Amino acid sequence: MLEKYLSRVDFTSYEDFYENLKINVPENFNFAYDVVDEYAKTTPDKVAIVWCDKSGAEKTFTFGQLKEYSDKTANYFKSLGIKRGDPVMLILKRRYEFWFCILALHKLGAVTIPATHLLTSKDIVYRANAADIKMIVCVNEPEVVMHIEDSASKTPTVKYKALIDGSKDGWLDFSSGIEEASNEFQRPLGELGSHNSDISLLYFTSGTTGMPKMVQHDYEYPLGHILTARYWQNVSEGGLHLTVADTGWAKAVWGKIYGQWLSGCAVFVYDFDKFVPKELLEVISKHHVTSFCAPPTIYRFFIKEDLSKFDLSSLKYCTVAGEPLNPEVYSQFYKATGIKLMEAFGQTELTVTVGTFPWMEPKPGSMGKPSPGYDIDLLDENGNSCQDGEEGQIVVRTTKKKPAGMFGGYYRDEALTKSVWHDGIYYTGDMAWRDEDGYLWFVGRADDVIKSSGYRIGPFEVESALLEHPAVLECAITAVPDPIRGQIVKATVILAKSYTASEELVKKLQDHVKKVTAPYKYPRIIEFVTELPKTISGKIRRVEIRQTDKDSK
Repeated sequence: MLEKYLSRVDFTSYEDFYENLKINVPENFNFAYDVVDEYAKTTPDKVAIVWCDKSGAEKTFTFGQLKEYSDKTANYFKSLGIKRGDPVMLILKRRYEFWFCILALHKLGAVTIPATHLLTSKDIVYRANAADIKMIVCVNEPEVVMHIEDSASKTPTVKYKALIDGSKDGWLDFSSGIEEASNEFQRPLGELGSHNSDISLLYFTSGTTGMPKMVQHDYEYPLGHILTARYWQNVSEGGLHLTVADTGWAKAVWGKIYGQWLSGCAVFVYDFDKFVPKELLEVISKHHVTSFCAPPTIYRFFIKEDLSKFDLSSLKYCTVAGEPLNPEVYSQFYKATGIKLMEAFGQTELTVTVGTFPWMEPKPGSMGKPSPGYDIDLLDENGNSCQDGEEGQIVVRTTKKKPAGMFGGYYRDEALTKSVWHDGIYYTGDMAWRDEDGYLWFVGRADDVIKSSGYRIGPFEVESALLEHPAVLECAITAVPDPIRGQIVKATVILAKSYTASEELVKKLQDHVKKVTAPYKYPRIIEFVTELPKTISGKIRRVEIRQTDKDSK
């Protein structure tokens, strides 16, 4: 399959890869027809999805079955009047019906809006009106249903609401609807069919600041994730890949559909609500998962387990993204498994942008080097390119060409788009520095960097230092205004099980940071908490901690 879309598939070095990987984008590419239905025609029994849940229920779907279910779902949506360009919201957690729906919507040329089950009625009203959502398909869970029903009077564009498991007054029964639908759906042609520049996906980014933005991706977008899956996650033909992600956020399409299937690899879906490290490890072992991707928090909990008790022999490759990886977690996981964690950087707006690719030796804490097709630079506050060792904002230069899979802008917000993407440069809002080997090191969001007594302090380096202390399970570093220093460093800390908060422990942690990193970076304030505010995708919302501190004064 990959040979259809790449001029070359195999490379001998990072340099060879960066210079020579070229993605060929066909006219009117549609992932559902050109990848899924193509597999269904040539290898219908090839496994696409292995799904299980916490109760022990298991299902396997081949590409032949996915074609049938997506055709049925497309016919069902079509019978309700859903057509090319219509936005449909999916609140489906990790249920396999998500894949039926997204493929069906692609077949119709409609717009898929994946969303989290944690949305309140206020969130749903905002999203439905911002995008003129026509239909919502969701799990039959009391809170989800309640929030959607509570929003009904304020969401006039929503014509249909469907439950995937069961029926309820005022709701459509999705399961019986697709059961009754025809299992043959003809690809619409000409103006009725999708075009490469059409919007295929809208993501409301959870963001670490402000109201969510609507990131729009077109029908070419899946091809950009060849980089993500084949060359960063290193998925293999006939393998089984697990990315830990709810379908409501963008990491799901990074790791649960596009690039994996283009690479001939099945995706593993573990349908759970509460993360229990031991249970996830058991599932990886039982189902012989071959490659794995998760945020640093997951690995942080893994290394607290006795990993020798789990048969992880099938696991060949592990990747990490979402936030920078602390070197201590890298070394402990490597010591226990012999697997090197390969980091990367990207955004909802992009695909894998900077990565540690198979030909590279990882540097724990570094995101790696630029991906092919991405012209990456670091710019200082005056817009000048940074020298090695200098901090700057990560930007993508698009004057020559827009990378495959890069977003088309923020939906219905030209001003916001122009504020971050102008003069042929897209500003990511993330700060980093480059070492002498060309590796990039994340510093923090531009608004997270702390300026204290003339020093610039990135939250990540202080968090890394704290996490090396056995008392610290998780932490977040933020700035607190100070009349003398401008800002001082504050640590908000979740303690490991056997530790108790005390002034003595505060002093120990401060001394520890002074030894591990430059002394001026130590946290002058340490607050112990039981949980940290996070986005849906698991990123720490430092802005919320700063706001709470401000409100409490």
